[in-house]
Amino acid sequence: MSSSEQNICQRCGACCAAFRVSFHHSELDSEPGGWVPARLADEETRSTVRMRGTDYARPRCIALIGRVGESVSCGIYSERPSPCREFGARASIGVYEEACNRARAQHGLPPLQLD
Repeated sequence: MSSSEQNICQRCGACCAAFRVSFHHSELDSEPGGWVPARLADEETRSTVRMRGTDYARPRCIALIGRVGESVSCGIYSERPSPCREFGARASIGVYEEACNRARAQHGLPPLQLD
C-alpha cells in the first residue's frame, strides 16, 4: 500500500467495525504455523474461528485501536488473519472495494473514489 493509501486506512478503520472476521482455525498461533493470537478469537464452527467483537449487531474488532474515521491502527497488524490481509489489497492502486464504501457509509464517512 502506498503511504497515502495507508494513511486513508489508518484514519478510517470502518471495515474493522463493520464486518464479521471469520477464518480457518489453522491461522491461530496455537496451531503449528499459525500467527493470529488465539486469545483474540472465538470458535465459530469446528473449523472456523472469528475475531472477538466482530459478531455483534454493531461489530468492532478487538484488535482495532482508535476512533473510526479519525485515527486507527490494528493492534495485531503483522499477525492479522487472512480476511484482513486480503481486504482492500488493491487500494494501493486506487481500486476500492464496494464493501469498503459500505463500511464507511455505516460510520457516516464518504465513499472512496478513484483519483
